[in-house]
Amino acid sequence: MKFFGIISYNIHCNFTNYGSALQSWAMSKAIDKIGNGRWESKLIDYCPEILKDKDPLNPMDHMWDSNEEARMMCELSLPAIRINYKKFDHFYHHEFKRSKKKYTKANFNDVVEEEELIGFVCGSDTIFCIDEFGFDDGFYANYPCMKNGYSVAFAASFGDPHFSKQDYNVLNQRLQNFKAIGLREKAMLNYVREHTSIPVEKVIDPTLLLEPSDYDVITDNRQENDKYLLLYARRYNKAMEDYAVKLAEQNGWKIIEISLRAVNSQKHKMFYEAGVQEFLSLVKYAECVITNSYHGMIFSVQFKKPFYVFSREQCDTKIEELLELFGIKDRLLVTGDEGTANEIDYSDVHARIAQARSKALEFMNYELENGYQGEQ
Repeated sequence: MKFFGIISYNIHCNFTNYGSALQSWAMSKAIDKIGNGRWESKLIDYCPEILKDKDPLNPMDHMWDSNEEARMMCELSLPAIRINYKKFDHFYHHEFKRSKKKYTKANFNDVVEEEELIGFVCGSDTIFCIDEFGFDDGFYANYPCMKNGYSVAFAASFGDPHFSKQDYNVLNQRLQNFKAIGLREKAMLNYVREHTSIPVEKVIDPTLLLEPSDYDVITDNRQENDKYLLLYARRYNKAMEDYAVKLAEQNGWKIIEISLRAVNSQKHKMFYEAGVQEFLSLVKYAECVITNSYHGMIFSVQFKKPFYVFSREQCDTKIEELLELFGIKDRLLVTGDEGTANEIDYSDVHARIAQARSKALEFMNYELENGYQGEQ
């Protein structure tokens, strides 16, 4: 059996992230399905240079929110953070075909022979965001074994790009490492097309390549018997919390909260320790989801839940593009005072997703078939 190695932001991190884990899991399932026994995916345990000194069990030193209150909330949440990390570690070890060992800049060029790879799929997530990762050699397929072999990108994201003239020069060189590129957002689509001679398409996040029922095998049983609202905050937002509290009170729901806002344990059921399987369950069985998470929004849609997504710095572009695809832009809130949105017509939303899914899978099939044929 030959393998396509997945290179993405997932195992090594500062804080564990449901979206990072689930986009890689969905990518692996899509690659396997297209391979149909001819090839399989393999999650490469790759640690970028910028993450090598990060300790997800003690993440305070590298928090985005550097104010004293945010640090205190993180410290108070450490027991849940460490339980959460163990669950993610178990998920990465038991729900993937995974590389035999960890790869870094020092040994990466051994990966092709040791893992029996026929190519690399770089993505998804913000692997092209230089504000987060710089021009990482793994994410930009710049190791010799990737440049001289077969490398493609799928659903890679630049985030909200901020490139200097010098950065663009480096970017233009790195783009030549790929045989095809699928971008998750449209912001850099025309630029990449103009500076390469390879197929470049806009595709959807890998988590949307799968049908909702595909997640049944990794979704836990219901976690809470009472009716509840799920409040999932990737960054604290008082307006979002106030909106969730008001909505829950109006409907007589409990609030289950996934956040580092440890002081809320006095009024909400806090569940930061939730693993991937528990997270999916909490979304699936919620009466409503209030979030500022991109993937929190995606799984609300996958499971056809009422939801609102709040604006969040560095995430608005990708959230707005996806809501436009879904045809429900009124689900994006900033203050919580925007008024009542229309009821979601999920038959229409999922018809739109099906069309985008078909197009994205066709492009992934093109990328993988070319890599496989190159080995024949």
